[in-house]
Amino acid sequence: MTEQGFRVGIVGLEPGRGWAARAHVPALRALSDSYEIVGVANTSLASAQRAAAALGLPRAFNDVAELVSAPEVDIVTVTVKVPHHLEVVKAAIEAGKHVYCEWPLGNGLAEAEELAELAKAKSVLGVVGTQARVSPQIEYLKQLITDGFVGEVLSTTIVARGGGWGGSIAQKKSDAYMLDRAAGATMLTIPVGHTLAALTDVLGEVVQLSSVLATRRSTALAVDTGERLPMSAPDQVLVSGILSGGAPVSIHYRGGMPRDGDGFFWEINGTAGEIRVSGPFGHTQFVSLSLKGARGDEKTFQPLEVPASYRTGWPEDMAPGNVARIYGRMAHDLRKGTRTAPSFEDAVAVHRVIASVERAAENVRRT
Repeated sequence: MTEQGFRVGIVGLEPGRGWAARAHVPALRALSDSYEIVGVANTSLASAQRAAAALGLPRAFNDVAELVSAPEVDIVTVTVKVPHHLEVVKAAIEAGKHVYCEWPLGNGLAEAEELAELAKAKSVLGVVGTQARVSPQIEYLKQLITDGFVGEVLSTTIVARGGGWGGSIAQKKSDAYMLDRAAGATMLTIPVGHTLAALTDVLGEVVQLSSVLATRRSTALAVDTGERLPMSAPDQVLVSGILSGGAPVSIHYRGGMPRDGDGFFWEINGTAGEIRVSGPFGHTQFVSLSLKGARGDEKTFQPLEVPASYRTGWPEDMAPGNVARIYGRMAHDLRKGTRTAPSFEDAVAVHRVIASVERAAENVRRT
């Protein structure tokens, strides 16, 4: 590791539609004073070579083992599918590398706890990609709440569309695993998980909850092949509970995209006013959100513009912009010994809420 920057090896980089190519590569290149991408490892050397050539990266590693053991790699970025997170992240930690792992950290709470404990034992920094919590809109919303814009928070409600899980998927090869509840990449774990991370940052922890998980669509159409595939992942997620400050919380995510491009609504009601957060759909980790507020006797909601200071110096596109914000915090933490980036311990906290949602839904089904 040099004083000037950190060298990153990416595991799971698909040029074109892949999340790493869409978000991580431009984010890291926007932070060239802190980071250098040194190479990629995929499921095969040929795949890694194609990715390296397409994106102009200096090296294609034979496999994950070669990448994590390479002396020129300081940080391993893990963007593979959720069922493979445990194996890849463990290999990186065991090799003494710092890790940026995309959310969810593991396929369930037990895997997340195992990885967090291992990172602590090996004294490496584990960062998780819960990007919604560092978006400029969520950061500004948190400041507004802290400054008392709404007064004491009385309650909060979220109604959103999940984007996926709406009866069709674009590609069987890349998307079908998200239909399988056991694979750990569901509407509950991905968009709801990202939003839960942001909500708890803004309003505090969920200390009590009840829930309903329903799979109302038993199949989904793979558009590229025309096949109908079985779906066991929930396409309806309903959570109600109490936050640490005593305010009731209600969340309802529905599978699919909205008809009109208005698919995320979050209202925070307080003694002095209200704030409404809206967006095109419920993947708060990469969509652009807007804020409106009203206080006192005001009868209309007025836009709450995010100050330019929350955006300056970061990519304008929300996907690489939010990922870059986490990488920026990660670099600061590695240099200064701070803990500002979402950590593996933070990921475990969100996984615990999700596990509580799943347990509560099981109890509902049994009764």
